[in-house]
Amino acid sequence: MGEDDKCYSCGAQEFEERHINYLYSHKGKYLLVPDTPVEVCASCGMMYCGAVIEDIEEQFFAIHDDRAKTDNYISVPVKAYTNFQN
Repeated sequence: MGEDDKCYSCGAQEFEERHINYLYSHKGKYLLVPDTPVEVCASCGMMYCGAVIEDIEEQFFAIHDDRAKTDNYISVPVKAYTNFQN
């Protein structure tokens, strides 16, 4: 983020660059993007993706429209919270 940028949540001006596993979802489809660069507010932890999100969206649609290939596929177990007692 720029020198004069402020956190929308708390107003702080100090940010840290981090790399995260970002999960993009749209209409029940997903794309996991490891090592995504983000800025995180040093005060409250609010995360900012900036222009990176446009690249992620472009790749998401290219992959789901069969115009691009993935690096890998993973399998993830699913269990609804309402079924936790079962």
